Amino acid sequence: MAQKAIQRLLAEYRETRQMLAELGALLGAMPSETSSTAQRKEFMPITANKTVRELAVEVPNATRIFEKLGIDYCCGGHRSLDQACASANISLDKVVDALAQGSLAASQETSRDWTDAPLDELVDHIVAKHHAYVKAEIPRLQALLEKVVGVHGTNHPELATVQADFTSLANELAAHLMKEERILFPYVKQMSSSGGCGPSCFGTVQNPVRVMMMEHDAAGELLHAMREATADYSLPPDACFSYGTLFQALADFEADLHQHIHLENNILFPRVVAMEK
Repeated sequence: MAQKAIQRLLAEYRETRQMLAELGALLGAMPSETSSTAQRKEFMPITANKTVRELAVEVPNATRIFEKLGIDYCCGGHRSLDQACASANISLDKVVDALAQGSLAASQETSRDWTDAPLDELVDHIVAKHHAYVKAEIPRLQALLEKVVGVHGTNHPELATVQADFTSLANELAAHLMKEERILFPYVKQMSSSGGCGPSCFGTVQNPVRVMMMEHDAAGELLHAMREATADYSLPPDACFSYGTLFQALADFEADLHQHIHLENNILFPRVVAMEK
């Protein structure tokens, strides 16, 4: 597929996501539909005769759902959804419901001001939204990288660099999230419930906060290196659909990690340090 065509598909995908988000915000004040069929009609035209590639472009979270269900949206993207389901030996209704639910969830996402929220709620939000996202996306991105590097690595050696950097990032994040979930965040929640400081294994809370922020900086450097190696995730002329999916997923991962780090560096950590004083 030509580069312009791929870029157009990705642009249409982003526009569709934005439209769905705006529609979800408008519908938030209206009575909700109880029928899953009604929800599908309201939010996106998912039909059995649409091609898998069309749905992968149009429907938020579709590529993740296809990957989870074993449906080929790259080389087999020309097939209709009905044909793809038959090939994967999976119920069409199951796939349509999964696509509808994924799209609806994306459209209903709202942004909350966490500046003055209780610290235990902020911590729970970070773990449920951002930690869960990182844990789910890392194996998905590793598999996509393996696939794209295997096909395009010879012509695009920068992909091997991206793969190595992402492997380093994944390993660092795994250790980072574990330290937050097992050590720092339980202490923060204890502070939140008691209104003060309790005994800890690290002395002042500034010590783990400093380490977490240093690790955030290291993650930022790896994100920057991957973006630089790919010229801001620009697709080459010979890029396939999986190539485009990979670059979009890496860009999404970067955006989520930036928001994740913002919530911790700029909101959670300063409030925790101030509470200790």
